[in-house]
Order: sequence, then C-alpha cells, then structure tokens
Amino acid sequence: MPYKAGEHAHDRVDRMSKSVRELLTEMKDTSEVIVDLAYAALLFDSEEIATEVRKLEEEMDTLKYEIRIKAMLATRNKRDAVQLSGLLQIASAAEAISNAAGDMVKLLDLEVDKRPFLSFVLKDAEEKIRMLTLSEKSDMQNRSIQDLSVESETGMRIIAIKRGKRWIYGPEDTTSLKAGDILIVRGTEDGCETLKRYACGDKKWPAYPQEGS
Repeated sequence: MPYKAGEHAHDRVDRMSKSVRELLTEMKDTSEVIVDLAYAALLFDSEEIATEVRKLEEEMDTLKYEIRIKAMLATRNKRDAVQLSGLLQIASAAEAISNAAGDMVKLLDLEVDKRPFLSFVLKDAEEKIRMLTLSEKSDMQNRSIQDLSVESETGMRIIAIKRGKRWIYGPEDTTSLKAGDILIVRGTEDGCETLKRYACGDKKWPAYPQEGS
C-alpha cells in the first residue's frame, strides 16, 4: 500500500478487524519501504524523509503489539502456542529491521563534516538510490507504474514520489505519475541512466516507439 506523509494505516483501517496473516503482510511491506527510505534520507540528507522513517518505525511497534494480542487471544493449548510463537518471531524480525532503519537516520543528527563516510558507503552499494524529476516532455506522465512496467523495463523500483508538498511512500502499481513528480528510485547504475532518459523525455518509453523504428 502507498504511504503518504501524515497518513498511516492505523488512521485509515481498524486493524483489529485484520487477521494475523494480514498484519504480518503489512509488517513485511512496511519493513521493505522503511529500509529504502532510511537509505534515501541519508543519501539526500533529508530530514523530511527521516521523519517519515521514524513514523513508520512507531507504526511497526503498533503492528507487533496488535499481532501479539491476536496471538494471545487465539491460543487455546500448547500446540497453538508453539505454532503462533513462530509468527511472533517473524514479527519481531520485521520490527528489528524497522528499528535498524530508525538507528540509521539518527546519523543525520551528526554534523555533515562528521559523516563523510556515508557517501562512500552508499556509493559502493550494488544497488543505487537516485532522485529523478519527471519532465513535461516525458511520455511517462499520466500513466500508472503498472502500465509502464517500470521495474521490468528498467530494473528500477520507485520507492517514493514527492508531488508538490506531498510524499507518497511505497506507491502502488496503480499510482499514476505526473509531470513534476520527484521520483526516489532504487536499482542499478545502468538502470538509473535508462530511466533518467525516459523521465526527462530524451527517450520514448518502449510502449511509444519512435517513428520508423
């Protein structure tokens, strides 16, 4: 599901109506988003993104608490307890990931000259995180991520979109892209260069081939 700044799942849905499986799925999705956002916050020195990481970290604590309550209510005997203990371990692992992401963004509290190692660490990573702006000349605009098959075509995953003053974190496949969107993407260096050409309008998206091609 997409995460928008200032808007979280506990504000939109009564989680108590969800099953343990659904809550675990939400924890998994959130843990994937939060790590990407933590890296993005460090790379772009963004306190705004770091704030969202902290909010999602708190949300993970709430999810784990609700899973624990549901597990306790569902336990009828020792066998149930053993089976549900495995689910609680999964929830704890997902929460540990989110806590690590929260620790990562604490590095932003250091003065810039005291964290020069960050750029080298992130530069050497196999997957890169980049920021691209969608041009009015790009034929990616007004089309959904699913319609474009962005990840399949470029190997890049859109992890966040800034649209005006609003952020969309972990956008769904059905999310449409708009001219002026700032895209936070993750993937290979080559994939980023390819997506950059599409985003700035220098290259037509494969679904719209050049005349004569």
